Amino acid sequence: MKRVLFASFESLPFVKTGGLADVVYALPKALNKEEFEVKVVLPLYKSVKEDFYHGMKYLDHIYVKSGLINEEANIYSYINEGIEYYFIENDNYFFRDGVYGYRDDALRFSFFNVAVIEMMIKLDYHPDIIHEHDYHTAILPALCKLNYKAIEAIRSIKHVFTIHNLAYQGEYDKQILFDYLNFERVHFNNGDLRFNDSCNFMKIGIVYADIITTVSRTYAKEIQTPEYGRNLDMILKYRAKDLYGIVNGIDENFFNPRKDKLIPMTFHSRNYLKGKAYNKEYIQKTFGLRVDPTVMLVGVVSRLTFQKGFDLFLDSVNELLKRNIEVAVLGTGESRYEYGFKILEEQYKGKFHYHCGYDEKMAHTMYAGLDMLMMPSAFEPCGISQLIAMRYGTLPFVRETGGLKDTVTPYNEYENTGTGFSFGPYSTHDFIKVFDYAYTTYHDHRERWNGLIRNAMRADVSFAEPAKEYENLYRKVLEK
Repeated sequence: MKRVLFASFESLPFVKTGGLADVVYALPKALNKEEFEVKVVLPLYKSVKEDFYHGMKYLDHIYVKSGLINEEANIYSYINEGIEYYFIENDNYFFRDGVYGYRDDALRFSFFNVAVIEMMIKLDYHPDIIHEHDYHTAILPALCKLNYKAIEAIRSIKHVFTIHNLAYQGEYDKQILFDYLNFERVHFNNGDLRFNDSCNFMKIGIVYADIITTVSRTYAKEIQTPEYGRNLDMILKYRAKDLYGIVNGIDENFFNPRKDKLIPMTFHSRNYLKGKAYNKEYIQKTFGLRVDPTVMLVGVVSRLTFQKGFDLFLDSVNELLKRNIEVAVLGTGESRYEYGFKILEEQYKGKFHYHCGYDEKMAHTMYAGLDMLMMPSAFEPCGISQLIAMRYGTLPFVRETGGLKDTVTPYNEYENTGTGFSFGPYSTHDFIKVFDYAYTTYHDHRERWNGLIRNAMRADVSFAEPAKEYENLYRKVLEK
């Protein structure tokens, strides 16, 4: 049996800020347990200590010395749904209200990466593969191959690095490499660790990992272009033979309308009409919208960022609201979008509601009760929300980019196929044109619309097939 260690800064059910947490939670459970023993290592955050500390087992104590870093840490273990999670405890860096966004993030990330290696040494645990997730853990391959090369068990580990979102790269002052990570300057001078005379964790992961993956086939192609490559396109093209796109899935037991305790009424693909109608009415009542089963209820459950296409949404929404629709928005993010949605709520009382913040119960209820989920993303590595929406019979309305293109099959009225609606160019014209197509289908061809709901609910959005692709990559990297 081969051992695989997932290194990440978040995972359900412990801590989540985005889709990364869903993947790190669901993928280990989907992998073949007879061939791969998967464990996960995470920081021990304040919120995790408050909710899970009582169930953790203390394993050992380590000293983390790297450049100016001279800290101690405790290692704990926690078993969740058959997967063992390691937690690295250091209250100086992790006992905080949030996960990211601190001035010393570069130091916190550096400490964690070194601590993971020290943990493996102390526990005499040597995985065959470390699967690093996003830039927060991207420097592990370089640390193992450069700073710990004298230890055969560490040097021989293979590394699979997954890019969840290239927009976030971890770019810092170059002194991070020397002051906290203790790299030799020769590796900076020869360009391996250098990026525009600075430190870029994402770039380091791309250079030193044995295999690089990202979270959809389309996104893997897109990031090799200047438009989507975020100044790393040439490096990604150089590593193209080692770059793979594998679409994300979701845990279908966790996101299950049959037994979801967070939604007002559960349902399945044979009684969805009653269940979705009840949940829709609950949303309308809760958000002060007009209670009307015939109105088309569309909504947003998202971080409010440029990436998610909210410039396009705000440019189009006044036109959309001339139709017999209601709009519900759940999310928080950039102030310009929050302000824009608050203004719309004031202008369209009873027709538009904005809930500023995030509420897990309401998020699940919206997935269950909306008629259509809006995801007009400017770019989208994979996306999780459209997968959850389909699982709950809410049709996604997406732009054809990244994983949205790979996971949502556009409606074809001639063949009665599809799981949602999609548009191509990032323009209000195309946005409104395809929205009207969906709107007409909803109001004038309800049986076809219901057929799309059934298609969406029956679509395989699990990790079953993606897990097989990862297993093949693990076998491939072990042969290198």
